[in-house]
Amino acid sequence: MLPAANAWAFALAAFALIVIPGPSVLFVIGRSLSLGRRGGMLSLLGNALGMLPAIALVALGVGAVVAESAIVFAVIKYLGAAYVIYLGVQAIRHRKPKASSEAATTAEQLGATLPSDTHRAAASQSAFRLLREGFIVGATNPKTLVFFVAILPQFVSRSSPAVPLQLALLGLIFFAIALLSDSVWALTASTARQWFARDPKRMSRMSATGGAMMIGLGGALALSGNKH
Repeated sequence: MLPAANAWAFALAAFALIVIPGPSVLFVIGRSLSLGRRGGMLSLLGNALGMLPAIALVALGVGAVVAESAIVFAVIKYLGAAYVIYLGVQAIRHRKPKASSEAATTAEQLGATLPSDTHRAAASQSAFRLLREGFIVGATNPKTLVFFVAILPQFVSRSSPAVPLQLALLGLIFFAIALLSDSVWALTASTARQWFARDPKRMSRMSATGGAMMIGLGGALALSGNKH
């Protein structure tokens, strides 16, 4: 089992790394500025869940093989970068608050005629879409896998036979800290959006800013060199 001292040492190291704004933070802020509190929180949850495949790969010993493959690393990197850019473009294209107000009005009108089950189904589909988009971004961030491969083994007790379990526990500690930290960024950004929402023009510029941040993030991810 994972020694408590190792767990605390890793938690402190992980916290020190997580609080420094990186790709995940920029993604969460961009989504919160573009979509608001609900969209930002669901996006960050999906992004955090996207870490789980990397944690599983590292715990099973496959992560090192994937991280050392230049081709696999590049494919994942470019797919993730392209998807983030796509989300940024979509945020800019649909930045006009008029569309949101019209959608809200339509929902209110439908509320008088559609059964509650239909509303719940529509809300679930929207939530699933936001979670799915965040998950794809998190799962296609190769830097997460490289980080886990390089850092997690340093805090494992080799005297214990349960090394895969220790790696998984360390990954889950990182997951929990990242989820809490990114939640603060999402709430802060969505609160700023609420102030900008008082003016349609400011709201449009704010949504475009969030989209531009995601496009810039996607470009940075695509242009960043790999570990080779």
